[in-house]
Amino acid sequence: MIEKTSNDDILDTLFLLRKRFFNDEEALRAVAVLEKKVGNKGPKIENKNSEEGSFPLPDEILEDGQSFALFSDGACRGNPGPGAWGSLGQDPSGLVLFEASGVDLQTTNNRMELEGAIQGLVALKRYCYESSLDLKVTSIYLYSDSKYVVDGMTRWVYSWKGRGWKKADKKEPENLEQWKILDELVQEFYKVHFRWVKGHAGHPQNEKCDELANQALDESGF
Repeated sequence: MIEKTSNDDILDTLFLLRKRFFNDEEALRAVAVLEKKVGNKGPKIENKNSEEGSFPLPDEILEDGQSFALFSDGACRGNPGPGAWGSLGQDPSGLVLFEASGVDLQTTNNRMELEGAIQGLVALKRYCYESSLDLKVTSIYLYSDSKYVVDGMTRWVYSWKGRGWKKADKKEPENLEQWKILDELVQEFYKVHFRWVKGHAGHPQNEKCDELANQALDESGF
């Protein structure tokens, strides 16, 4: 007897495929088709390309005048439990380029924080390709309220890689696959500066990313 596979099992598999082939547009299109057939829309990306809904840029980007701003956040209802991420990207003038969000059926808060940063960079990378911008001269400031993400990318990853992706205790870091994906994405740009912002403290872009993640959870019935 062939055991029937549930939609949740299928979506879990598609989620893993989306992460595995994050850099392959053809594979991502195929995954999106399958997600639609089993009732999941996959990551929601809304291209803004207008001044409406723009947010004030941080001072360091205004002073720089050439860097993109990326904001990301994660949410989880239960830890582990259903979770979501949200991200928002702005160009050096402050123009909102995109808002994006996505849901995972069974995850943790730290994973969703990582996924928000990953998917934000993927969306910004897509924008650069579509705009014929060279990634190797593109600088980004990525803002997150997760010290796990910021400390990981500014302090821990370098040491992990030096030990063959092992911690000091010779164990693999948790969420290793996502750390590797995030690190690989960062290497594609000229520079990605990671900045921590305090969550739920009135930071407009961070609040918007939190809203995007929770809206995605609400829309998915969680």
